[in-house]
Amino acid sequence: MLIIPAIDLKGGKCVRLTQGQKDAETVFSDDPVDVAKSWQDQGAEYLHVVDLDGAFEGAPKNLPIVEQIVKNVKTPVEFGGGLRTTQSVRTLLDAGINRVIIGTKAIDSPSWVEELCAKFPGRIAIGIDAKNGRVAVKGWTSLSELTSVAFAKEIEKISPCAIIFTDISKDGMLQGPNIPALKDLLLAVKTPVIASGGISSLKDVESLCKLSIAGMIIGTALYTGHIKLREARQLCNSICNKRTSKIS
Repeated sequence: MLIIPAIDLKGGKCVRLTQGQKDAETVFSDDPVDVAKSWQDQGAEYLHVVDLDGAFEGAPKNLPIVEQIVKNVKTPVEFGGGLRTTQSVRTLLDAGINRVIIGTKAIDSPSWVEELCAKFPGRIAIGIDAKNGRVAVKGWTSLSELTSVAFAKEIEKISPCAIIFTDISKDGMLQGPNIPALKDLLLAVKTPVIASGGISSLKDVESLCKLSIAGMIIGTALYTGHIKLREARQLCNSICNKRTSKIS
């Protein structure tokens, strides 16, 4: 079970948005590279980097910063935000990104995403960002007609390495994750699922650790101090170890 700190980039800074709203921004650092180093020093086993400008505009806009993050940390990094072409995906992977996250284009061009999964096996994750059960696209600015569960079932057929599920209504709100939606998703697919959105306390971490998810992405709660990364990792490891002991 991975506890994955989120590093959201906007205008070259490390920020957090409330419910994905472009104008509801809190800046936590002017130096995202330093933030990445800090999470690595605290024991992060994976980092989640999102180019918010890229998500809104349809093409990565903070690549120099992303490249510097990869150069300065040994922790594996996943990246999403504005990846709409094979060349942009290749550029990120060649730069040292461990895996990329495809969102909008997974709905608009599923055949293209299928080609990506075949071309870069094990390195393409699908981001499912949902609001009221429906999948959001284009930087969360519009909703598709697809439900998150229906989309997950379809996208699983092309063998992505993971599904990253975010409940937009919970994101940045510090009110807890959408457990029922996650349970529905886990029942629908066998692809590893990573949860995101609303994780605000160790109690939330404990609840998620008891589900069959591959990891959880935490943003605002880590930056505000509501959750300490080391404590979250220790709690998760303890729960996983107890589960393993019972199975043995």
